[in-house]
Amino acid sequence: MAIDSTRRNALIGLGTLSIGAAALAAGPSHTEATEHVIPPGARELSDLMQHLGRAPRRRDFKTVPMILSHPDFWDSAALNEVIAYQGTRRQVWDNTDIAGPWLNLMRNSLNTQVFSFGHKDFLAVSATHGTAHLALFDQVMWDKYELALLAGAKFPNNSLIVRKPVSTAVRDEEDPGGLFGPAGDTIPALRERGVVFLACHNAIWELAEKLISSGKNPDHASHPAVAAELTNHLVDGAVLTPGIAATIPELQQAGFHYAA
Repeated sequence: MAIDSTRRNALIGLGTLSIGAAALAAGPSHTEATEHVIPPGARELSDLMQHLGRAPRRRDFKTVPMILSHPDFWDSAALNEVIAYQGTRRQVWDNTDIAGPWLNLMRNSLNTQVFSFGHKDFLAVSATHGTAHLALFDQVMWDKYELALLAGAKFPNNSLIVRKPVSTAVRDEEDPGGLFGPAGDTIPALRERGVVFLACHNAIWELAEKLISSGKNPDHASHPAVAAELTNHLVDGAVLTPGIAATIPELQQAGFHYAA
C-alpha cells in the first residue's frame, strides 16, 4: 500500500494521540469527514483508514437480489482493504446482540492492545449481524420501520450511533468519562479509533422480509426494494459484505483472530 509520508511523519512526531481528518467515501449522497484518533507510529492503521476513506460505498440501490453474486453489490474495495490489512494484530468480533456488551468488549480489547501491550496498529473489526445489525442503520430507518420494536426496551432510538462529547486526549486515557472509558462505547467513537464495522447483506435481506411480513412496509414496496432502501441507509463508514457468516472465515484465513 502507498504510504503518505507526510501524514506518517506527523503522526510519529506527536507526543499525544494525533487526530487526523479523513473523508469516508459513501454513495453519491453519503460523504463524511471523520476524525481518527490514531496512536503515533501506527503507520499500518493510519494507512488503512486513509484507504477506507477513499474506497467507494454504493448507496443508490433501487433493488438488490437475495444472493449477491457480483462485487458491485457490496463494498468490495473497502472489504478487500480490511482483509489485506498488514498490521500484525488483527481481531474480528462476531457481534449479534444489540443489547449485549459488544461495543464495551471491543473498546476494552483496543485499550489493552494499544496501551498495555503497545500494539499501536491493532485492528478490531466488528462482524455485525443479528440484532446488533440494527445499530448499523441510521435513525431515518429506525423511525420509518419502527426498528426500536425489534431492538428491545433499551433502545427507543439508535443511541449507539450518537457520539458523546468526550475528551480524546491521551493524557485522559484513565478518565472513565473520556473516549477510552465507557463513554466511548458508541459506533462513532470506536470508528474514530480505527474500528471497522462490517455490515451483512443477508441480515438486511432477512430484516426486510420480517418488516414486510409484520406489516411494517409503509411504501408497500417489494422485498428487493425494502432491502435496497435499508442498504442505502447504513451508517457512514460501514462496510457492506455479501454475508457476515461467510466473511468471517475470509478474515480468519487472512490472519484475524476470532472473538465472540
